[in-house]
Amino acid sequence: MLYGYARCSTNESKQDVERQKRELRKMRIQDSNIFFEYESGTKADRVQLERLLATVNAGDTIATTEVSRLTRSTKQLCDIIEQAKEKRLELIIGTFKVDCRNGLDPMTDGMLKMMGVFAEMERNMISQRVKSGMENAKAKGSVLGRPETTVDNLPADFIRHYPKYTAKQLTQAELARLCNISRQSVNKYIKIYKTAGNAE
Repeated sequence: MLYGYARCSTNESKQDVERQKRELRKMRIQDSNIFFEYESGTKADRVQLERLLATVNAGDTIATTEVSRLTRSTKQLCDIIEQAKEKRLELIIGTFKVDCRNGLDPMTDGMLKMMGVFAEMERNMISQRVKSGMENAKAKGSVLGRPETTVDNLPADFIRHYPKYTAKQLTQAELARLCNISRQSVNKYIKIYKTAGNAE
């Protein structure tokens, strides 16, 4: 049985997960067999990865688009390799196939672990660049973080459709769908709009 795993660090990168899922579908992996989540690649107890590893049986294949999607920790990659050996699985990482069903030869084992080292190094470099950028922005007096949402910067779609909601032509769920935002955001925007003295 073929299974796929896709991951990105935050749910703001949904397009990245969709790209990964498209690549996995090209490998003829069914949607029902694709496990995906929005978690850090260094987190040890990822729910969907654990579910996937608990689902697979001897002889099954787990595919992912690149090693950094599977993990950004060399230690965790070594743990996954050991589990693959124990369960006699095949791993497909991009175009690199690793057959753990009959053990691993030293060359393949070494190459796989080197891929893990580079994925972890890339993560550390990204983290270092982000910290450096934040420190530079602070030094220039920039305010970090997302700007505060006020009545002046509410989304145009919300302002346009809000009168229909107050006229009871739309439910909150429909308003959220039209604005392509969550119900929580709708509630937040309604409170901001009312607090600013706008009529219902």
